[in-house]
Amino acid sequence: MAQRPLDLGKSGPEGQDITSRLHEICESLGFEHACYASNTPINGELIGFATYPEDWREHYLAKGYHLRDPTLTRAIHAVAPVDWSRLRDTQGYAEVFRDAADFAIPETGLSVPIRGAFGDRGVLTLARTCSPAEWASQKRAIMQQVQLLASQLHDDVLRSGQVLQRIRQPNLSSREKEVLQWVAAGKSQQDIADILNLSNRTVEVHLRSAREKLGALNTAQAVGRAIGLRMIYPI
Repeated sequence: MAQRPLDLGKSGPEGQDITSRLHEICESLGFEHACYASNTPINGELIGFATYPEDWREHYLAKGYHLRDPTLTRAIHAVAPVDWSRLRDTQGYAEVFRDAADFAIPETGLSVPIRGAFGDRGVLTLARTCSPAEWASQKRAIMQQVQLLASQLHDDVLRSGQVLQRIRQPNLSSREKEVLQWVAAGKSQQDIADILNLSNRTVEVHLRSAREKLGALNTAQAVGRAIGLRMIYPI
């Protein structure tokens, strides 16, 4: 999970539907907040939906907490649901939840890892404010149900038109497209640097980013995929 997540809950009716699903899960299971995050299976782009307040979401992303919040980064690789209390001694936890307290975000919660049929992974996190005794009782009552709901949500997200569009049409910058177009025209990396008045290193950065977004092993594959997606044109 290296990049800033794309919050699909902010765009279109499908995103709003998924966010509504999260609210329904919270209501049915007795939680205050829920968040779902997953890497798209083709290019690894991180997508997310959340019910958290906008000011906390913006602060969380601005601080880059998605890179070191163990309720996300550790839990997504787990086998079974993870009680956040088990993560309190892990790196990043204290920093994230020190700030979370300023936004009245609960520290009691659960992260549910999800495995897809094609190697894709996701995680559903649920948070609430309650006593330890109440939390222990709630966990026992909901554990099987929450795992089922998490899997259903993951499958629905990956089948959604928004996510399929992100997989089919990676979000290349205009400069990345321009560099790939010049590669398609047969120009060398140094030629492109001279044409665009960039350093050779900067051209390489754009090429590397384009390869990652397109899920390509090399520049030739990136050019071929970009042409196939009609993001650039054959010469």
